[in-house]
Amino acid sequence: MRVETWRPSPAWLRAEVLIVLALSLGRSAVYSLIALAQALAAGPLSGQSTSLNSSLREDGWLDLLYQLLSIAFALVPVVLVVLLLAATAGSLHQALGDLGLDLARPLRDLGHGLLLTAAIGVPGLAVYYLGRALGATVEVIPAALATHWWTTPVLILHALKNALLEEVIVVGYLYQRLERLGWSPGRILLASALLRGAYHTYQGVGPGLANLVMGLVFGEWYRRTRRTMPLVVAHTLLDVAAFVGYALLKDVLPL
Repeated sequence: MRVETWRPSPAWLRAEVLIVLALSLGRSAVYSLIALAQALAAGPLSGQSTSLNSSLREDGWLDLLYQLLSIAFALVPVVLVVLLLAATAGSLHQALGDLGLDLARPLRDLGHGLLLTAAIGVPGLAVYYLGRALGATVEVIPAALATHWWTTPVLILHALKNALLEEVIVVGYLYQRLERLGWSPGRILLASALLRGAYHTYQGVGPGLANLVMGLVFGEWYRRTRRTMPLVVAHTLLDVAAFVGYALLKDVLPL
């Protein structure tokens, strides 16, 4: 699909970035920091917990409908930024190529995604347990969904949704727009990583810092390779392991 190439002014780009972030993960960062402040004021973080992927309705079928709707609506900002990038790239195909979100090299992207999963997953888990031991992290319940036949597929969809939302917006889109605004690579890397860390601070200081480091690794990967697909693969696998693993093992192991 061809679209007319568009050259937005710096003022337009600044406004566009702020609006996109306000509609998506920038808003999440603000609420997350407020949640952290509230948690710190309430007492030790070690005695508190937060739940992810909770049931939205008591009725199973209605809950499934609301889960799918929440995933679909959460991905709308991803569609928006791809269209915005297509407007300046000249085509949707070019925009996806610039993001590295195409299927040009699936096996290599999968391999790199697995490598990133291993590099981030084990240290991230260690940081979480260290944070719990130090009282700097709340107990995170990765999957609070009631058990249904559709629980595992929906948790996998939630993992994919998180990966697309974060890697496309916080890495691919933000990097391209800030580059157009003349930001240095180091400044872009830091801004992207700080944003990623900020919207995870509702889990405590430890996860915020761990995700900041993850943001530095993922951001530098994109700067060097211009591929978000391995990041999406890695992020999806990490979340699937956390969400589905917890849902399957919570009644078996003392997690």
